[in-house]
Amino acid sequence: MACHREAQEAMMTRLKTYKVKDVARLSGVSIRTLHYYDEIGLLTPKNRTSAGYRLYDENDLLRLQQILIGRSLGLALEEIRKSLDEDGFNYARALQKQRALLVQRLGQTHKMISAIDSALTNLGEGRAATDFKAIFDGFDPADYETETKSRWGETDAYKESARRTKSYSDADWTLIKSELNSIWTDAAQAMRQGAATDSYVALEIVERHRKHVDRWFYDLSPEGHKGLADMWEADERFRANIDKHGAGLTTWLVAAVRAAEEAI
Repeated sequence: MACHREAQEAMMTRLKTYKVKDVARLSGVSIRTLHYYDEIGLLTPKNRTSAGYRLYDENDLLRLQQILIGRSLGLALEEIRKSLDEDGFNYARALQKQRALLVQRLGQTHKMISAIDSALTNLGEGRAATDFKAIFDGFDPADYETETKSRWGETDAYKESARRTKSYSDADWTLIKSELNSIWTDAAQAMRQGAATDSYVALEIVERHRKHVDRWFYDLSPEGHKGLADMWEADERFRANIDKHGAGLTTWLVAAVRAAEEAI
């Protein structure tokens, strides 16, 4: 019996085994957590010392790595256990899939950092964060699609806008952004210079905006433009974004759009 135990311990030594305190040190997982993983059948080392203490081998460490990756990806312990215990589980394929997911998250994280940097730069320079494509990079549009569809999803304008913008490139969005910023800047300048909302310069700015929407998003008649202006006036979020270019700009633009519609 003693010979058998000695042979078993000699074999475990050749396989390179680790005591629980060693695994805790290597992985950063507490001894208490390792014991818990053992209790629930998530990570149960097959080897024991002659005194009954847990001994982890390299396969156990690889399984622990999978557990930690799964947790970092937001999986529940039971989900991780079922995945690891599936027939045909392939460690290499699992790592490839996990790597792809983490790279995707890394790209998303980098975009969000860039978006934050863009907003901070604008704030530091005392400017409004008008580079909307930049400050919203990294955020998943799907998170907000439900709200958008619930409010405008049944309208022809929404459907047409969704159809057109689906194929737009980064270059397209850069041009759209530049065009709109130019329109708002010119409108704010005209307002500050005291241009009447029914003046030629005001009506020309209104027509530029109508054509901008008509070109890039959906067909917009002067009457439809008036409806859009009504929305700017009624929704504080639209008003806040437009007024970043000049205090009171929303009110001036709404009056100019209404004047343009009446002038037809």
